[in-house]
Amino acid sequence: MNDGNDGRGWRPTRAVELVAGTPPGGGQDRPARALIGVLEKHHLLDVPVNLTNIAGRGGGNAWDHLRRHRGDAHVLAINSPTVISNKLLGVATADYSDLTPLANLYTEYPIFIVRAASPIGDIGALIRQLRDAASVPIALATAIGNPNHIALARLTQHAGGDVKALKIEVFDSARYAIAHVLDGEAELGVITAVSAVPELTAGALRTLTLSAPRRLGGVFEGVPTLIESGIDCKVGMWRGLVAPGAIPEDAVAFWTNVLSAAVATEEWRAELQKKYWADTFTAGAEERAFLDDERAVTTAALRDLGLVP
Repeated sequence: MNDGNDGRGWRPTRAVELVAGTPPGGGQDRPARALIGVLEKHHLLDVPVNLTNIAGRGGGNAWDHLRRHRGDAHVLAINSPTVISNKLLGVATADYSDLTPLANLYTEYPIFIVRAASPIGDIGALIRQLRDAASVPIALATAIGNPNHIALARLTQHAGGDVKALKIEVFDSARYAIAHVLDGEAELGVITAVSAVPELTAGALRTLTLSAPRRLGGVFEGVPTLIESGIDCKVGMWRGLVAPGAIPEDAVAFWTNVLSAAVATEEWRAELQKKYWADTFTAGAEERAFLDDERAVTTAALRDLGLVP
């Protein structure tokens, strides 16, 4: 296999495959498409980038695909917190430590949605309802143990409900979870903020609360945070980029430079604002330290919530 090293350092010599672990329109698909758009517009690569959607296990199937391409820096995938929680929960046998983390691109925050006509009128009503956790059918994207689930569990604990009794159905995409709520199959949805913007704008859904350090603007203007309700929760769904394990060091340097250039563009900044994404870009050693910290935080959170021993 040609590794792209021609004396100038590693460069891609054929089309790059970017894998998203959710279906089209899902939480990992959106950053993949946004990134490809910026790379193409600014000619940051000399080769095309092809998007592949491999849904399932909150991205786990996509990362398994990466592991089958060990050493090949032409294959990348969108990264998310499930790359940590899947192993902790026994859904996967490996986490990011056998891959090559490249960068964290941004963070988006969970929202709690209901149908416009739902009898659950506000965060106070939801807290009262969750005292009997099994009484609320819930649509969750995209995996047990992810930040959406952790935020839900902390709210349930605050309400005095039993986290283990929550009636949850998990969907591979927030779009599927939204449809479940709109169809009346679930009373509550817990998804990332941008996913429901079309239905919120149209008035078909309402947002009761959200997990974030501070209030969001736009369609979420006026929506209180969990912190404002006395719940110490500001967890978010970060999205990054990861490569197979054992890729060359100069390939890591190449992708770090490309990604740093991509996130500095006006187009990427516009994507952040339009999609309610918080800029949390890190790369290199800082990204590895971030993931190590996230593993410790996630382990403690899942243990506190009774999801792992």
